[in-house]
Amino acid sequence: MGDPIGIGVGIFLIAVGAILTFAVHVTTSGFNVHTVGVILMIADALGLVVTMTIFAPRCRATTEQERTVSLAPVAPVGTIMQERVVEQRDAY
Repeated sequence: MGDPIGIGVGIFLIAVGAILTFAVHVTTSGFNVHTVGVILMIADALGLVVTMTIFAPRCRATTEQERTVSLAPVAPVGTIMQERVVEQRDAY
């Protein structure tokens, strides 16, 4: 399925929280914009940590190949080589 919150969305919401906390100067009754900004930053930082630690290792792909190589046109006994190639790449 994929991660519940994307890394880009998490960073965007942290930026929105920082703007609400540090750049907005509004006074309202019963609703504190600065608290909402702090909550956004903390929640999305936790979401990014969870995304990076739990969901990122599951995205790794492994490819295995097995080859038999002959070193001569007509291979006498003992000149056939077997090679196993394991390639691991990160798919993020």
